[in-house]
Amino acid sequence: MQFHGHLNATRGAVRGQRPVRPTMMPVIRPVAVQTPSRPAQGSTVVVQAASSLDNLELSALTAVSPLDGRYGRITAPLRKSFSEFGLIRFRVIVEARWLQKLSTIPQVTEVPPFSDEANKVLDELCSNFSLADAQKVKEIEKTTNHDVKAVEYVLKDIFAKNAELAKVLEFTHFACTSEDINNLSHALMLKEALHEQTLPQMDKVISEIARLAHEFADVPMLSRTHGQTASPTTMGKEMAVFAYRLKRQRDQLAAVPLFGKMAGAVGNYNAHMTAYPTVDWQQVATEFVPSLGLEFNPYVTQIEPHDYMAELFGAIMRFNTILIGFDRDVWGYIAWGYFKQRTIAGEVGSSTMPHKVNPIDFENSEGNLGLANATMDHLSNKLPISRWQRDLTDSTVLRTLGVGIGHCSIAYASVLRGISKLTLNEARIAEDLDNSWEVLAEPIQTVMRRYGVPEPYEKLKAFTRGQKVTQESMQTFVDGLVDLPEAARADLRALTPATYIGNAAEQAKALAQHL
Repeated sequence: MQFHGHLNATRGAVRGQRPVRPTMMPVIRPVAVQTPSRPAQGSTVVVQAASSLDNLELSALTAVSPLDGRYGRITAPLRKSFSEFGLIRFRVIVEARWLQKLSTIPQVTEVPPFSDEANKVLDELCSNFSLADAQKVKEIEKTTNHDVKAVEYVLKDIFAKNAELAKVLEFTHFACTSEDINNLSHALMLKEALHEQTLPQMDKVISEIARLAHEFADVPMLSRTHGQTASPTTMGKEMAVFAYRLKRQRDQLAAVPLFGKMAGAVGNYNAHMTAYPTVDWQQVATEFVPSLGLEFNPYVTQIEPHDYMAELFGAIMRFNTILIGFDRDVWGYIAWGYFKQRTIAGEVGSSTMPHKVNPIDFENSEGNLGLANATMDHLSNKLPISRWQRDLTDSTVLRTLGVGIGHCSIAYASVLRGISKLTLNEARIAEDLDNSWEVLAEPIQTVMRRYGVPEPYEKLKAFTRGQKVTQESMQTFVDGLVDLPEAARADLRALTPATYIGNAAEQAKALAQHL
């Protein structure tokens, strides 16, 4: 390597001044490297192996995403909805149903009412669309470079085999923009996955947490606020809090309307009205979209604006955020020894510490919930925004509809697996309560207030704060409250951390009324 200075740095310098130091710029010369006549042992093998790994067949071992790889057994039920095949399948359904709708419009005389035989062809296409059919679409897309147009061409090939449908081939995709087909397909994908997978999974999570609430309703437990000992509760009541919160978000998700449009290139039925000006095309769309099980959106551009998707993902994210809180709390209860985990024969907790039984299911759940929320947060923020009447930024994003929901499925399966391993360690919980008599400072000072004892809070603060409080010392303090009626002192002497739980048990037992 040689260095050439900037000569101009010294030229023209004023006499007597120190010249500016030249900037040294490296000039890199190629160095000849002699190749060994014999490669190092194993080097050729490495190069060959790397080359042979460049085009691996897709499998659970080679999938880039763990959704289809490591966790593919969990997410497999989502494939029929969110895969490329799922999207094509729903596009075919929308196209077929639209052609059937056209045949019911009296003014569209070129598409007369279909016979039972023609309708059967269309119905069976919707019900039995296969992977082989979808592969034909992908083959044609190699030429068209347009996925929706490829669907149209495949359908025309199928329709051409039926004499009745062959007469109306050009009414396939009639007056539609691609987004007329896509927006309805995406809504149907979400509807199928939510009702067949996500909502039932949420219901199972809520049910299992509610079971814990009922089972442990009467088990007193020390609370912790700010990480410090606080007024006791019951394990069941704390489980009930999560079950109730999760159920609210689940119900809000179920109530989100899934919208659709069928209004043409910019939402005004321009082409429709030009071809058949006497048809009330908005009324046609108002009838058609609900026939698919969706709600009609009357105000759209080229796209359905996706606001409902933001609402939908928002509800799922809130559910997930609450479940993250549950995961972390149970993780903490396991760390304190309140819960034990049933061991599974053959499982390894640590590669080096044989005794470990880690709370991996709750950790896995938390991690996947975070990934799900990150993905769905982007969808919620991006999808409602489109430049003017439409830009294409939503298209690539919509292809990831199943990603966040896939991580949800993994998370819900993990938390259910974790719950199934839990056993309550009541002795450990009771031990904590018996070492925390200071929590009775609250009821004692409250009773003192009732009977007009001056400065009750301050007296208990001086007695308990920073002090080790025992059963004996607390009862000695109560005995000294001579301003209290004897009956009140007797009640306070009988109070223990395990019995000072308010109506926590009753709340847990009443949970079913609120779910």
